[in-house]
Amino acid sequence: MKYSFLKISIPILIVIIAMFAVTSKFIQPAPIKKLVIATGAKDGNYYKIAKEYKKLLEENKIDVTLLTTKGSVENIELLKEGKADIAFAQNGILNAPEPNIEFLGNIYYEPLWIFYKNDQYTIDYLIQLITKRISIGEDGSGTKDLAMKLLKDNGINNSNSTILSLDTQTSKKMLLEGKIDAMFMVTSHKSPVVKELLENPKINVLSIKRAKAYGQKYGFLSALTLYEGTLDLYKNIPEENINLLSTSASLLVNKNVPEELTRLFLKQVKLIHSKESLFAQENQFPNLLNTNLKINKEAKQYFTHGDTWLEKIFPYWIASNIDRLKLLLIPLLTLMFPLFKGVFPLYQWSMRSKIYRWYKILNKIDKKIATANNEELEGFNNELDELSIEIQKETKVPLSFMGEYYNLMVHLELIQNKIKERLNLTQINN
Repeated sequence: MKYSFLKISIPILIVIIAMFAVTSKFIQPAPIKKLVIATGAKDGNYYKIAKEYKKLLEENKIDVTLLTTKGSVENIELLKEGKADIAFAQNGILNAPEPNIEFLGNIYYEPLWIFYKNDQYTIDYLIQLITKRISIGEDGSGTKDLAMKLLKDNGINNSNSTILSLDTQTSKKMLLEGKIDAMFMVTSHKSPVVKELLENPKINVLSIKRAKAYGQKYGFLSALTLYEGTLDLYKNIPEENINLLSTSASLLVNKNVPEELTRLFLKQVKLIHSKESLFAQENQFPNLLNTNLKINKEAKQYFTHGDTWLEKIFPYWIASNIDRLKLLLIPLLTLMFPLFKGVFPLYQWSMRSKIYRWYKILNKIDKKIATANNEELEGFNNELDELSIEIQKETKVPLSFMGEYYNLMVHLELIQNKIKERLNLTQINN
């Protein structure tokens, strides 16, 4: 009986392994650990943040490629064409769902800055820019898209003004040189260009009196207030409260990006953007607000429920692989239930079969005792002695089978006594 359990368990184990092998053919393989992120210009905030993502993702063994672009519009085109996996975009650029693009979330406020020459008068309304030379951002940028919407609302176009599509650095240079009258720029308050222009006494920033009205007209816009001295208390920058319009920097993803890569990316996004900032409270970002786009399933799950219990216990890739293999539990449980249910009866049969084999030997000898001669009886007796030794010393009998064991020993002794009686009777007759 020493190896009975192994004889039973090994075939079961082989069947289980075979089921795992078959089921694994239907499991999606681990994704290629590569991401291409469309960012924006190298001197922009999108690119700066993308480098933070790249650093964290590469710590998780993800190969990250950053594509520099002209801005949101170009980024969206790269997503559509499948040339980028993830892209930064100004919220509101896409007003309707796109088949291959999903929304990952807003990551921070991105104010609109409208700087104009200080000609000893104040501009309070966009309509006052009529007849002016205005730079609205280069082609393919989110700045141009938003600026065109706002100028159109105020009746400003190329027939009554000079509208130029220039990049940020060119616009700044021309504004400082007096070659243009105003420039639009959508960027973070941390932008060096914003700080430089706010500090320049020859340049004013437009404080939009109707900021809340624009916010009601466009759901993706918010009215923010930059209070006097916020950016530099010593230099008192800005010199007065400024009403700003702000969109949000958003992240979009190609729907074909594997869920595991998307979720790992979202973990880095939350790590970077959940902190308190100038305009946002802690955990205000990332969020899934103010969008008409299809929200990515992983983003909705992660930003609503956070890490799974597996992710809290194991490093991400281990948790991810365990989660991918959960499909194997179906055939495993289906197979294991009846197998384990049948193990005990099978084990009982295995143990009893050996006892029955011994009984077969006893029965065979018992039938021959009556007609056997002395030499045969002596042989039977020796055979039973060896059998007794085998049963007592070489076999480990579980407690649950001790009843059968002791019955066997009693019957063995009974047959031995019959042989002795037969020998004694033979000697008396002789």
